[in-house]
Amino acid sequence: MMAGAKLDDIDRKILAELQADGRMTNVELARRVGISAPPCLRRVRVLEEAGYIRGYHADIDARALDFEVQVFAMVRLENQSEKALSAFEQKAREWPMVRECHMLNGEIDFILKCVSPDLSTFQRFLTEKLTAAENVASVKTSLVIRCAKDEPGVPFDLVESRAAG
Repeated sequence: MMAGAKLDDIDRKILAELQADGRMTNVELARRVGISAPPCLRRVRVLEEAGYIRGYHADIDARALDFEVQVFAMVRLENQSEKALSAFEQKAREWPMVRECHMLNGEIDFILKCVSPDLSTFQRFLTEKLTAAENVASVKTSLVIRCAKDEPGVPFDLVESRAAG
């Protein structure tokens, strides 16, 4: 199986189950998807090698660890050449407070999801790092008041209905 190859129903079930609970044993995963453990493990390894599974992560409660502030920063660059875009992406990867970085089309070039223990720490990052970064024309920020939904991964029920249709 290669990245981009068609997944069968068992592969999609494996991915959906692991997305919901990446810590389950292979035996439990095999039981849930309806195959025996050895072929299940082989399929998981193939899905990993093909890039469908990029890793396994714990869902950490940022507030429990005193990261009280979450901010979305909308960044507009002065220059949108590929070199300039790539340079900004690399810089964003280096900033620990930046947890997500997405390039957009339209008036905003990037949106960054940032976490910080408090507003003063974020303010220092904003003035000393983000707005001071090379090629940054402007930054607009929005402080998250509360999160109504934070669902990782993909909606497998939509993938399955498309594959069947």
